Formats: sequence, structure tokens, C-alpha cells
Amino acid sequence: MTEPLRVLLADDQTLVRTGFRLILGADGIDVVAEATNGAEAVEAARRTLPDVVLMDVRMPEMDGLEATRRILAGAPDAPRVIILTTFDLDRYVYAALSAGASGFLLKDVTPEQLTAAVRTVRTGDALLAPAITRRLVQRFTRQGGDTTALHRDLASLTPRELEVLGLLARGLSNAELAARLHLAETTVKTHVARILAKLGLRDRVQAVIVAYETGLVSAGEREGAEPTAE
Repeated sequence: MTEPLRVLLADDQTLVRTGFRLILGADGIDVVAEATNGAEAVEAARRTLPDVVLMDVRMPEMDGLEATRRILAGAPDAPRVIILTTFDLDRYVYAALSAGASGFLLKDVTPEQLTAAVRTVRTGDALLAPAITRRLVQRFTRQGGDTTALHRDLASLTPRELEVLGLLARGLSNAELAARLHLAETTVKTHVARILAKLGLRDRVQAVIVAYETGLVSAGEREGAEPTAE
């Protein structure tokens, strides 16, 4: 029998935590701990070892960004982190994704979207579609804001893997990548998995960020644009 999915809720608003706990519990998801600030979230994550952390980005004492960094730092079996925010494309969300978060949710999310998101990241998938992440990355790389860069050397990738990474960063799904490159979708999935492994990345969200921060893809390129030969 599969063990219940374990979630840590970190939010300074009691009503938010209560509402999320009820929604998750009704879907058979266990809330193993709650935290009202980032410091409590870090301690609770170490103590309860949840599968997923729902992390408010703005909290007193320690914000969700710093808490995410500490929870994920040097921990191969660390939980997946979903950032909660009130505002779409909050600048802190980009930094949190760079720090290793697996996606973000707006706080007005529906119950169905909340439970689906938690189950999605538990399996190792990223919560954001590449196209949404691309829009987020474009906005903040253009602004040159203070971010936690994912410095990676792309020299370990083969030419085909570089091509796949570039197209992935432009927002193409696995099916679209397969059609563009005339490959089987299973082959595309293998390429994506190898890219993540070689670059030490957690998921596709971080792969998109790396593609922009290393200059493989520029902020002005459109979804589905053909790669530019160097």
C-alpha cells in the first residue's frame, strides 16, 4: 500500500493554513506540520521529513526564499518545495525557483489545482509549464535583479542535448520536441533526463533558468523559435 503523501504548510496566515489543511486532508494528503515563518519551516522540514513543502514567499523573521535555500541546500533527499504567492510573477518567485523550488501557486488556487500540484511535484515533475517559466525568466533576467543564479557549465552536453535544452527553454513540450526533432517522445524524455543529470538540476524549471542564465537562449526569443546557429 502506498504511503500517504506528507506535506508541510508554511504560511503566516492562520486562515490560509487552515483552509489548505482541510483541502489536502479531504484528498487523503497528510499535513505533518505547520509553520508561521521561515525559521519554523526549516526546523519542521528537518524534523518531519515531508514529501512536499507549501512555502509562503513572504513571512516574518525569515522569508520563504531563504527557508527554501536552507531546506534544499546539500540535501539529495530534500522535499519538493512549492512557493505560495499572492501576486503572479512575484520577483521572489524567480529567485526561489533558482534556489531549487519546483514551482509556484497563487493563493487563490482552487482545491483541485492545489491537490494536483502537490501530487505532481511529488513524482519529480516541475509544476510550471516551460512557457510560463520562460516568461518569468525573461522578465527578471532583463531587469538584472538580485537572483540566485544557477551557474552551470554546458560543455558536458552533447550537441543534441544542447538543442533539446534550447527548445525546452522556448516552451516546447516533450511531444512538440519530438515532432520538431523527428524523434520518439521516449527518446526526448531520455535526453531531458540526461540533461538534468549532467547539470545537477532538479527539474525542467531549473533547466529553463539555466538556458537563459548561460545565454543559450536569449530573453527576446519567442516560443517555438528556431535555434540560432553560433
